[in-house]
Amino acid sequence: MSSQQLAAILEISAQFPPPENAGPAEMRAWFEAINAQTPIPDGIMIERVAAGPAGGDLISYPGADGKRLIIYFHGGGFFFGSPRSHRVVAANLARLSGMTVLAADYRLAPENPAPTAHDDAFAVYAWALERGYAASAIALTGDSAGGNLALATAVRARDAGLPRPGALVLMSPALDFTGTSESYRTIVDAPLLTPQLMTLFTNVYVGEGDPRSPAVTPFDSDLSKLPPALIHVGSWELLRDDSVHIAQRLREAGGSTELKIWEGMCHSWQLFAPMLDEGMASIDEAASFARAHLKA
Repeated sequence: MSSQQLAAILEISAQFPPPENAGPAEMRAWFEAINAQTPIPDGIMIERVAAGPAGGDLISYPGADGKRLIIYFHGGGFFFGSPRSHRVVAANLARLSGMTVLAADYRLAPENPAPTAHDDAFAVYAWALERGYAASAIALTGDSAGGNLALATAVRARDAGLPRPGALVLMSPALDFTGTSESYRTIVDAPLLTPQLMTLFTNVYVGEGDPRSPAVTPFDSDLSKLPPALIHVGSWELLRDDSVHIAQRLREAGGSTELKIWEGMCHSWQLFAPMLDEGMASIDEAASFARAHLKA
């Protein structure tokens, strides 16, 4: 494990804490700024497309397989984040998979509370099918809140009678909004994603609604007849048990599911990919999983 790399990254990150008593605009500007300097691989091609209500960035590299598509939903607690803030993940997914990646936007809370983000994510999948991609050639992926959206979209597509996507890749999916899991209660020193931030995210998106509602999380949904899934989570994060629980439930529902708990990794460590070996390794494994399962 590259513990020295991660320690150095976290030391730098601690010098740029979230602004105090800030509104949504200030918090979003802070989040974009702290991710803006992360290097992106050379040669990237980006096309802005009208995928769903909020659009998205279609990302590829020369020689990309245009028949297979990875849809990537960024994290940020449904409150901040964008295809730009998470471009390091989407760009390296495109580079390492040799496929096109759609880094999808979705409308954010509190201006757009639940279930807006989930509706937007579902619309993105419908857009990809309408554009002519075979469902078997589409992977639904995402980190944190985006992992929630990826899984929820697969569940909703099944319930709506749409064809099943070819694969799911979930990176530290944020699924349990009750704050009652063992990891949430015991991993008290987890960096970056804190209980305070989780409370903020839940309040702005779920509000006074039911935190277990299928409108905001597939945590308690029927998980049968879903595509093969790869789940990555760090051992050093509040959301560890979200992944452990959902992997178990996917398997119990008959699904093919791979769960990897990355020792010593914190939430969203993939964002540090250029500086952290495990960050790039996680994205590489996600890309390999997509290559193995998507059929054009």
